[in-house]
Amino acid sequence: MNNNFCIIMAGGIGSRFWPMSKSSMPKQFLDILGTGRTFIQMTYDRFKKVCPPENFYVVTSVDYKDLVLKQLPEMNEDQVLLEPLRRNTAPCVAYASYKIKSINPQANIIVAPSDHVILKEDEFIAEIEKGIDFAANNDVLVTLGITPSRPETGYGYIQVEGKSEYKDFDNLFKVKTFTEKPNLEMAEVFVSSGEFFWNSGIFIWSLKSIISAFDQYLDGVSSLFRKGEKLYGTDDEVHFINKTYSECQNISLDYGIMEKAENVHVLCADFGWSDLGTWGSLYENSSKDEFNNSIKGGDVFTYHTENCIVNMPQDKLVVLQGLNGYIVVESDNTLLICKKEDEQQIRQFVSDVKMVKGSTFV
Repeated sequence: MNNNFCIIMAGGIGSRFWPMSKSSMPKQFLDILGTGRTFIQMTYDRFKKVCPPENFYVVTSVDYKDLVLKQLPEMNEDQVLLEPLRRNTAPCVAYASYKIKSINPQANIIVAPSDHVILKEDEFIAEIEKGIDFAANNDVLVTLGITPSRPETGYGYIQVEGKSEYKDFDNLFKVKTFTEKPNLEMAEVFVSSGEFFWNSGIFIWSLKSIISAFDQYLDGVSSLFRKGEKLYGTDDEVHFINKTYSECQNISLDYGIMEKAENVHVLCADFGWSDLGTWGSLYENSSKDEFNNSIKGGDVFTYHTENCIVNMPQDKLVVLQGLNGYIVVESDNTLLICKKEDEQQIRQFVSDVKMVKGSTFV
């Protein structure tokens, strides 16, 4: 029996990628990079190198069940865990962990978001395999840290406090602190210190270790999902989960467990990782013309325009003049023009549009 399991978190709506990503078709189900595979398909392809197809679980909104099954036809319905409400990452991982416990109590688990880009997949898989081996033989919670290449304000950071007491790895560190997305000045301090790594949001642990951590640090969440131990895989699971989510705390895994636990370690590496959560991060990972513009579209003419990301439908004729550092995106008759430096405001734009125009445009 293969004890390696993968939990793919795919319940977000990707509002920072609006207007291309909308609640009816979030970014994890889009081929934004033009590779022929969507983000969730690329994630599945990646982890299939270490986990058999039957050991995958996708946790997503009830609204996206059909999308998951259509894009990942190797999976069956029982492998798609449906959240009736958005309750952040801790309940998501608790649900999947107790589901896996009902099948294989000896499981080793990888937890990964559905929308990341990995450019150096061989190096990435090598680190994942090291992490699985380490977690399978020790009571530890492992996260992957990325060597920062720039003072990025869109990522969380992990501060390390020296090499781990485990001597088998030269890139394994004890975690000192987790820090949410900093401002530019703080990000510059983090990068120059050499003590901080980007927080990839990818985790590795044994089932025993994560259940123990839930019991110790988030027992309110753990106890709710523990009540259903005899119901997972039965006809009563859906009703139980609907009731549980209505009672469950909204809390992230980082805040609820990782920032509090004493046995957290970080494997630090550089394998071409990007959390493509924003247009700016897509721009950083895209090819550019001689004026540093990243342009996708069939008929886009630019004059005295530089440092922009432009994403247009193939049949749209577009002329841009005099722009520097802008996001210009059209999708489904919705046009966004926004300074790259102000892209964090896109969520507010989405909220305002929804309030005035309803959910049709978001």
